[in-house]
Amino acid sequence: MKILLAVDPPEQTGATVREVAARPWPAGTIVEVLSVVELSHVWDVPSILEGLQEAAEDTARSAAEKLRSAGLNATARVLTGDARSVIIDRAREMAADFVVVGSRGATGLTRFLLGSVASAVARFAPCSVEIVRAVPSDEPRRAAMKVLLATDGSECSNLAARSIAERPWPAGTEFRVLSVAELSVPLLQVPYFSPSAMERLRGEAMQRAETAEMGAEQILADAGLTESGTVAVPAATEKELILQDAAEWGADLIVCGSHGRRGFNRFLLGSVSEAIASHAQCSVEIIRQAGTQGGSA
Repeated sequence: MKILLAVDPPEQTGATVREVAARPWPAGTIVEVLSVVELSHVWDVPSILEGLQEAAEDTARSAAEKLRSAGLNATARVLTGDARSVIIDRAREMAADFVVVGSRGATGLTRFLLGSVASAVARFAPCSVEIVRAVPSDEPRRAAMKVLLATDGSECSNLAARSIAERPWPAGTEFRVLSVAELSVPLLQVPYFSPSAMERLRGEAMQRAETAEMGAEQILADAGLTESGTVAVPAATEKELILQDAAEWGADLIVCGSHGRRGFNRFLLGSVSEAIASHAQCSVEIIRQAGTQGGSA
Protein backbone atom coordinates (compact mmCIF):
# COMPACT_ATOMS: atom_id res chain seq x y z
CA MET A 1 0.00 0.00 0.00
CA LYS A 2 1.19 3.52 -0.82
CA ILE A 3 0.19 6.27 1.60
CA LEU A 4 0.68 9.99 1.06
CA LEU A 5 0.64 11.72 4.44
CA ALA A 6 0.21 15.48 4.08
CA VAL A 7 1.56 17.46 7.03
CA ASP A 8 2.05 21.11 7.88
CA PRO A 9 3.53 22.99 10.86
CA PRO A 10 0.27 23.50 12.82
CA GLU A 11 -0.33 21.42 15.92
CA GLN A 12 -2.61 18.82 14.35
CA THR A 13 0.26 17.37 12.36
CA GLY A 14 1.34 15.49 15.49
CA ALA A 15 -2.06 13.84 15.88
CA THR A 16 -2.16 12.85 12.21
CA VAL A 17 1.29 11.27 12.38
CA ARG A 18 0.44 9.46 15.61
CA GLU A 19 -2.70 8.03 14.03
CA VAL A 20 -0.78 6.58 11.08
CA ALA A 21 2.01 5.31 13.33
CA ALA A 22 -0.42 3.58 15.71
CA ARG A 23 -2.25 1.60 13.03
CA PRO A 24 -1.15 -1.72 11.58
CA TRP A 25 -0.79 -1.57 7.79
CA PRO A 26 -0.37 -4.22 5.10
CA ALA A 27 3.13 -5.65 4.67
CA GLY A 28 5.26 -3.55 2.36
CA THR A 29 3.36 -0.32 3.01
CA ILE A 30 5.26 2.81 2.00
CA VAL A 31 4.49 6.22 3.50
CA GLU A 32 5.58 9.46 1.87
CA VAL A 33 5.35 12.44 4.21
CA LEU A 34 4.65 15.58 2.21
CA SER A 35 4.94 19.14 3.45
CA VAL A 36 3.97 21.95 1.08
CA VAL A 37 5.39 25.47 1.11
CA GLU A 38 2.77 27.88 -0.22
CA LEU A 39 4.35 30.87 -1.92
CA SER A 40 1.47 33.35 -1.91
CA HIS A 41 2.34 36.77 -0.52
CA VAL A 42 5.92 35.81 0.46
CA TRP A 43 7.57 34.93 -2.83
CA ASP A 44 9.43 38.25 -2.92
CA VAL A 45 10.64 38.05 0.71
CA PRO A 46 13.58 35.61 0.66
CA SER A 47 14.03 35.49 4.43
CA ILE A 48 10.40 34.50 4.99
CA LEU A 49 10.48 31.94 2.20
CA GLU A 50 13.66 30.44 3.62
CA GLY A 51 12.05 30.17 7.04
CA LEU A 52 8.99 28.46 5.61
CA GLN A 53 11.16 26.05 3.66
CA GLU A 54 13.14 25.12 6.76
CA ALA A 55 9.98 24.67 8.83
CA ALA A 56 8.47 22.42 6.17
CA GLU A 57 11.63 20.33 5.95
CA ASP A 58 11.78 19.96 9.73
CA THR A 59 8.12 18.96 9.90
CA ALA A 60 8.38 16.36 7.14
CA ARG A 61 11.66 14.94 8.41
CA SER A 62 10.41 14.69 12.01
CA ALA A 63 7.19 12.99 10.92
CA ALA A 64 9.06 10.48 8.76
CA GLU A 65 11.40 9.65 11.65
CA LYS A 66 8.45 8.98 13.96
CA LEU A 67 6.88 6.68 11.39
CA ARG A 68 10.15 4.81 10.86
CA SER A 69 10.48 4.34 14.61
CA ALA A 70 7.04 2.70 14.48
CA GLY A 71 8.32 0.24 11.87
CA LEU A 72 7.00 1.92 8.73
CA ASN A 73 8.97 2.56 5.56
CA ALA A 74 8.70 6.36 5.45
CA THR A 75 10.34 9.12 3.43
CA ALA A 76 10.04 12.91 3.54
CA ARG A 77 9.38 15.31 0.68
CA VAL A 78 8.90 19.09 0.49
CA LEU A 79 7.23 20.75 -2.50
CA THR A 80 6.12 24.29 -3.27
CA GLY A 81 2.83 25.57 -4.65
CA ASP A 82 -0.84 25.56 -3.78
CA ALA A 83 -1.23 22.82 -1.15
CA ARG A 84 -4.48 21.51 -2.60
CA SER A 85 -3.12 21.05 -6.11
CA VAL A 86 0.28 19.80 -4.97
CA ILE A 87 -1.16 17.08 -2.71
CA ILE A 88 -3.62 15.87 -5.34
CA ASP A 89 -0.99 15.92 -8.12
CA ARG A 90 1.55 14.10 -5.96
CA ALA A 91 -1.00 11.43 -5.04
CA ARG A 92 -1.57 10.85 -8.74
CA GLU A 93 2.15 10.80 -9.57
CA MET A 94 3.00 8.20 -6.93
CA ALA A 95 -0.18 6.17 -7.58
CA ALA A 96 -1.15 6.49 -3.93
CA ASP A 97 -3.76 4.20 -2.42
CA PHE A 98 -4.52 6.61 0.43
CA VAL A 99 -4.04 10.29 1.16
CA VAL A 100 -4.11 11.13 4.87
CA VAL A 101 -4.72 14.72 5.98
CA GLY A 102 -5.70 16.50 9.16
CA SER A 103 -9.21 17.90 9.46
CA ARG A 104 -8.02 21.46 9.85
CA GLY A 105 -4.96 23.47 8.93
CA ALA A 106 -3.57 26.87 9.71
CA THR A 107 -7.00 28.41 10.21
CA GLY A 108 -7.62 26.32 13.33
CA LEU A 109 -11.31 25.89 12.48
CA THR A 110 -13.22 23.11 14.22
CA ARG A 111 -14.33 21.76 10.83
CA PHE A 112 -12.76 22.14 7.43
CA LEU A 113 -14.49 24.50 5.05
CA LEU A 114 -15.25 24.23 1.37
CA GLY A 115 -12.12 25.34 -0.45
CA SER A 116 -9.73 24.35 2.34
CA VAL A 117 -6.99 21.79 1.81
CA ALA A 118 -8.81 18.90 3.50
CA SER A 119 -12.03 19.55 1.59
CA ALA A 120 -10.29 19.82 -1.77
CA VAL A 121 -8.29 16.64 -1.19
CA ALA A 122 -11.43 14.75 -0.12
CA ARG A 123 -13.22 15.89 -3.26
CA PHE A 124 -10.55 15.59 -5.91
CA ALA A 125 -7.92 13.06 -4.83
CA PRO A 126 -7.51 10.17 -7.29
CA CYS A 127 -7.64 7.63 -4.45
CA SER A 128 -9.10 7.03 -1.00
CA VAL A 129 -8.74 9.77 1.60
CA GLU A 130 -8.65 9.71 5.39
CA ILE A 131 -9.40 12.91 7.28
CA VAL A 132 -7.94 12.57 10.76
CA ARG A 133 -9.53 14.28 13.73
CA ALA A 134 -7.34 14.45 16.78
CA VAL A 135 -8.36 12.80 20.03
CA PRO A 136 -8.67 15.51 22.72
CA SER A 137 -5.50 15.73 24.78
CA ASP A 138 -7.34 14.72 27.95
CA GLU A 139 -8.64 11.49 26.35
CA PRO A 140 -6.22 8.56 25.99
CA ARG A 141 -6.16 6.95 22.55
CA ARG A 142 -7.56 3.43 22.60
CA ALA A 143 -5.41 0.73 21.01
CA ALA A 144 -8.47 -1.09 19.69
CA MET A 145 -10.74 0.91 17.43
CA LYS A 146 -14.43 1.26 16.73
CA VAL A 147 -14.98 1.35 12.96
CA LEU A 148 -18.38 2.29 11.55
CA LEU A 149 -19.07 1.30 7.94
CA ALA A 150 -21.89 3.28 6.32
CA THR A 151 -23.35 1.44 3.33
CA ASP A 152 -26.21 1.76 0.87
CA GLY A 153 -25.35 -1.39 -1.07
CA SER A 154 -23.81 0.50 -4.00
CA GLU A 155 -20.56 -0.62 -5.60
CA CYS A 156 -18.77 2.26 -3.87
CA SER A 157 -20.10 1.07 -0.51
CA ASN A 158 -18.97 -2.48 -1.29
CA LEU A 159 -15.57 -1.08 -2.22
CA ALA A 160 -15.44 0.56 1.21
CA ALA A 161 -16.30 -2.76 2.87
CA ARG A 162 -13.57 -4.53 0.89
CA SER A 163 -11.09 -1.82 1.85
CA ILE A 164 -11.77 -2.58 5.51
CA ALA A 165 -11.60 -6.33 4.91
CA GLU A 166 -8.23 -6.15 3.14
CA ARG A 167 -6.41 -4.27 5.90
CA PRO A 168 -5.07 -5.38 9.30
CA TRP A 169 -6.60 -3.71 12.37
CA PRO A 170 -5.57 -3.43 16.03
CA ALA A 171 -6.52 -6.42 18.17
CA GLY A 172 -9.97 -6.02 19.66
CA THR A 173 -11.21 -3.60 17.00
CA GLU A 174 -15.01 -3.53 16.72
CA PHE A 175 -16.85 -3.12 13.43
CA ARG A 176 -20.38 -1.86 12.99
CA VAL A 177 -22.39 -1.74 9.76
CA LEU A 178 -25.00 0.97 9.35
CA SER A 179 -27.45 1.02 6.47
CA VAL A 180 -30.11 3.73 6.44
CA ALA A 181 -33.45 3.00 4.78
CA GLU A 182 -33.77 6.28 2.92
CA LEU A 183 -37.08 6.98 1.20
CA SER A 184 -36.81 7.31 -2.57
CA VAL A 185 -39.02 10.43 -2.68
CA PRO A 186 -38.19 13.97 -1.52
CA LEU A 187 -39.77 15.03 1.75
CA LEU A 188 -41.69 17.83 0.03
CA GLN A 189 -43.48 15.26 -2.11
CA VAL A 190 -44.50 13.00 0.79
CA PRO A 191 -47.92 14.71 1.32
CA TYR A 192 -48.89 13.80 -2.25
CA PHE A 193 -48.54 10.06 -1.61
CA SER A 194 -51.32 7.96 -0.13
CA PRO A 195 -50.72 6.16 3.18
CA SER A 196 -50.61 2.83 1.38
CA ALA A 197 -48.07 4.14 -1.15
CA MET A 198 -45.90 5.53 1.64
CA GLU A 199 -46.06 2.22 3.47
CA ARG A 200 -44.94 0.44 0.32
CA LEU A 201 -42.06 2.90 -0.15
CA ARG A 202 -40.98 2.43 3.45
CA GLY A 203 -41.03 -1.32 3.02
CA GLU A 204 -38.93 -1.10 -0.14
CA ALA A 205 -36.47 1.23 1.60
CA MET A 206 -36.09 -1.17 4.52
CA GLN A 207 -35.54 -4.07 2.14
CA ARG A 208 -32.80 -2.16 0.30
CA ALA A 209 -31.14 -1.25 3.59
CA GLU A 210 -31.26 -4.81 4.90
CA THR A 211 -29.81 -6.15 1.65
CA ALA A 212 -27.00 -3.58 1.78
CA GLU A 213 -26.38 -4.44 5.41
CA MET A 214 -26.12 -8.18 4.74
CA GLY A 215 -23.80 -7.64 1.78
CA ALA A 216 -21.35 -5.56 3.81
CA GLU A 217 -21.58 -7.97 6.73
CA GLN A 218 -20.66 -10.87 4.45
CA ILE A 219 -17.61 -9.05 3.06
CA LEU A 220 -16.31 -8.46 6.59
CA ALA A 221 -17.14 -12.00 7.70
CA ASP A 222 -15.27 -13.49 4.72
CA ALA A 223 -12.18 -11.62 5.94
CA GLY A 224 -12.58 -12.99 9.46
CA LEU A 225 -13.71 -9.67 10.91
CA THR A 226 -16.44 -9.82 13.52
CA GLU A 227 -18.86 -6.93 13.46
CA SER A 228 -20.55 -5.96 16.71
CA GLY A 229 -23.88 -4.91 15.26
CA THR A 230 -25.74 -4.07 12.10
CA VAL A 231 -28.48 -1.52 11.86
CA ALA A 232 -31.04 -0.72 9.17
CA VAL A 233 -32.75 2.50 10.18
CA PRO A 234 -35.88 3.79 8.42
CA ALA A 235 -35.38 7.47 7.69
CA ALA A 236 -35.86 10.21 5.12
CA THR A 237 -32.20 11.22 5.22
CA GLU A 238 -28.91 9.45 5.87
CA LYS A 239 -26.56 12.21 6.95
CA GLU A 240 -27.79 13.01 10.44
CA LEU A 241 -28.39 9.38 11.38
CA ILE A 242 -24.91 8.26 10.36
CA LEU A 243 -23.36 11.09 12.36
CA GLN A 244 -25.66 10.45 15.31
CA ASP A 245 -24.97 6.71 15.35
CA ALA A 246 -21.22 7.29 15.15
CA ALA A 247 -21.33 9.73 18.05
CA GLU A 248 -23.54 7.54 20.25
CA TRP A 249 -21.48 4.42 19.59
CA GLY A 250 -18.22 6.30 20.13
CA ALA A 251 -16.77 5.50 16.71
CA ASP A 252 -13.10 6.24 16.11
CA LEU A 253 -13.47 6.00 12.34
CA ILE A 254 -16.32 6.22 9.83
CA VAL A 255 -15.74 4.53 6.48
CA CYS A 256 -17.95 5.31 3.48
CA GLY A 257 -17.87 5.21 -0.30
CA SER A 258 -17.25 8.38 -2.27
CA HIS A 259 -20.77 8.28 -3.71
CA GLY A 260 -23.82 6.08 -3.49
CA ARG A 261 -26.67 4.74 -5.56
CA ARG A 262 -27.69 8.16 -6.83
CA GLY A 263 -24.51 8.51 -8.83
CA PHE A 264 -21.19 10.29 -9.04
CA ASN A 265 -22.43 13.85 -8.59
CA ARG A 266 -23.85 12.94 -5.22
CA PHE A 267 -20.58 13.91 -3.54
CA LEU A 268 -21.25 17.63 -3.71
CA LEU A 269 -21.66 20.18 -0.96
CA GLY A 270 -24.48 18.86 1.20
CA SER A 271 -24.13 15.26 0.05
CA VAL A 272 -23.84 12.33 2.43
CA SER A 273 -20.07 11.88 2.11
CA GLU A 274 -19.46 15.62 2.30
CA ALA A 275 -21.64 15.99 5.39
CA ILE A 276 -19.99 13.08 7.16
CA ALA A 277 -16.50 14.34 6.38
CA SER A 278 -17.39 17.88 7.46
CA HIS A 279 -19.28 17.20 10.67
CA ALA A 280 -18.13 13.88 12.14
CA GLN A 281 -16.57 13.97 15.58
CA CYS A 282 -14.11 11.25 14.59
CA SER A 283 -11.83 10.45 11.68
CA VAL A 284 -13.45 9.68 8.31
CA GLU A 285 -12.34 7.59 5.35
CA ILE A 286 -13.80 8.25 1.91
CA ILE A 287 -13.07 5.22 -0.24
CA ARG A 288 -12.67 5.30 -4.00
CA GLN A 289 -10.83 3.10 -6.45
CA ALA A 290 -7.18 4.16 -6.71
CA GLY A 291 -6.42 5.81 -10.01
CA THR A 292 -9.93 7.12 -10.60
CA GLN A 293 -10.67 10.75 -11.28
CA GLY A 294 -11.70 12.43 -8.04
CA GLY A 295 -14.26 14.73 -9.60
CA SER A 296 -16.78 16.20 -7.19
CA ALA A 297 -15.72 13.77 -4.50
